[in-house]
Amino acid sequence: MDSEAMTTVPGRSGPPGRLELQRTPRPLGGAVGAGSPAVGEVLAEVGRSEADLRRFLHGLPGVDQVGAEARAASLATRSIKTSSKLWGLEMAVRMIDLTTLEGADTPGKVMSLCAKARRPDPADAAVPPVAAVCIYPDLVPVAKRALAGSSVAVASVATAFPSGRASIAVKLADVRDAVVGGADEIDMVIDRGAFLSGRYGLVLEEVQAVKEACGQAHLKVILETGELATYDNVRRASYLAMVGGADFIKTSTGKVSPAATLPVALVMLEAVRDFAGLTGALVGVKVAGGIRSAKDALRYLVIVNETVGEAWLDPSLFRFGASSLLNDLLMQRSKQLSGAYAGREDFSFE
Repeated sequence: MDSEAMTTVPGRSGPPGRLELQRTPRPLGGAVGAGSPAVGEVLAEVGRSEADLRRFLHGLPGVDQVGAEARAASLATRSIKTSSKLWGLEMAVRMIDLTTLEGADTPGKVMSLCAKARRPDPADAAVPPVAAVCIYPDLVPVAKRALAGSSVAVASVATAFPSGRASIAVKLADVRDAVVGGADEIDMVIDRGAFLSGRYGLVLEEVQAVKEACGQAHLKVILETGELATYDNVRRASYLAMVGGADFIKTSTGKVSPAATLPVALVMLEAVRDFAGLTGALVGVKVAGGIRSAKDALRYLVIVNETVGEAWLDPSLFRFGASSLLNDLLMQRSKQLSGAYAGREDFSFE
C-alpha cells in the first residue's frame, strides 16, 4: 500500500488549504492496458453484442477485497491540518445534492429545502450554496421556480426509483417528465436483476436510452452497490454505466443497506480513473446513503484526492447525496472559525 503523507505543497496554485499530496508520480494502476489502441477498439465495439460485452466486463482485473478494504481503512485515518480542513468542509458543502425522497414530500418542504440549498447558513453569507437539490419528478417544477437565478441545479430521480422494476417505456416516460419539468440532472437506477443475471446488454441499452432521453440534462447512474454482492460486480457495473454514457456513477439510492462505503467508493473511483486513462472521458462519482458527519465527508475527500487526484475535487466530478450531512458540516465549519461549537438549534432541519 502507498505511504504518501498529506501535506500542503508549497508553490502550488489553488485555493488556500487545498488537499494535496507530496508523492512520487505513478502510472494508473489496475487499468486494462491503459493507452493501448487495442483497448480503445474494445471500448468502441464493446456494445455490439452480448458476447463482446460479457468478454470485456469479465476481462476487467479482479478487485483484491482485502487490499481495497485495507487501503480504504488506511486512508480513513489520515489527519487533515486546520487550513485544509476548513477548505475541505466548504468544498463538501458545495458538493452536496441536498435530498428529500419521501412519499410525504410536499411543495412546502421542497421550497424550504431549496431555500437552505441557496443559503445553507442564513447568518453567514460566506457559506457557499450546495450543488443541487434532489427530489421526485413531480416536484421538479416547484424546485425549479424556487431556485431560479441561483447556481443550484435541480436533480430528479427517475426510472422507477428506487427499485428500477418497470418497463423501459415507463422508465423513459419518468425521465421525460422530469426533463420537461426543468430537471438539470437525472439520477437513474440500473436494473439490478438484469445485471445480476448476466443480461448486461439490457442494462447497457437502458442506460443509453435514458442518456438520450435526458437531452441536455446530466445523467447519474445509480448502481445500488449494496445489492451487487462483490467488488468485482461494482467495477463491472461502473464500466457498464460509463460505456453507456453516464456523466456520473452513483453508489446508492439510500433506500438499501449497506449504502455508500469507503471501499466501494475506492473501487468506483479507480474505475473512473482507469476509464479516463482509456478514453480521455472524465466521469464523476456520487456517494449517497448513510453519510451524516463532516468527518465521514472529509474521509471521502481524502480518498478522492489519493485515487483520482485534485481534478475530481470539484462538484462537477464528485458529489454527496445527503440530507442531514449539511448541518454537521456547518457546525464543524463554525467550530473552525470561532473555536466553539454552534448549537444544533442554530441550523434549520428539513
